[in-house]
Amino acid sequence: MSIYTRTGDRGKTSLYGGKRVSKSYLQIDAYGSVDELTSYLGLVQAKVKSQKSKVYLIEIQKDLYKIMAHLAGAKVDLRFLDSRVKKFEKKIDEIEKKLPKLSRFILPGGTELSAWFHVLRVVCRRTERNVVRFFEQSTISNQQLTILKYLNRLSDLFFILARWQNKGKDLMT
Repeated sequence: MSIYTRTGDRGKTSLYGGKRVSKSYLQIDAYGSVDELTSYLGLVQAKVKSQKSKVYLIEIQKDLYKIMAHLAGAKVDLRFLDSRVKKFEKKIDEIEKKLPKLSRFILPGGTELSAWFHVLRVVCRRTERNVVRFFEQSTISNQQLTILKYLNRLSDLFFILARWQNKGKDLMT
């Protein structure tokens, strides 16, 4: 079977279940953004040295794939995301205690890995905005609120991990 189908050559694609829509459809933008985020996360995961960190980032990628499936229209149970948000908050709090207090904005950069975590942070924020745009087409459900909370906290986690990679020597504005 070939990777190309030619079915998208006129700017249309299929949703989960087969419905054809424009590739500019907000739903496509929402789960496409999650796909982009998980791809960047794979790049960062390949650059980290710690096996424990690699496993942690892969778990986040798996979460994002479940979110992407939900956004595409599949029936996916996402109740586990609430506990993941709590784990993110715990990890953020643990790392933040070890870092100097922020008194000014920091510039993305420092170490290469810190810079990549900043890229993850901004891609995650854009993903969140695209998902919000899609969700605003209807009444936002509890499951959708959980996705938004997850993405919001994930970008916070990436920010703290970027700072952690700079060993507290962030470049300040």
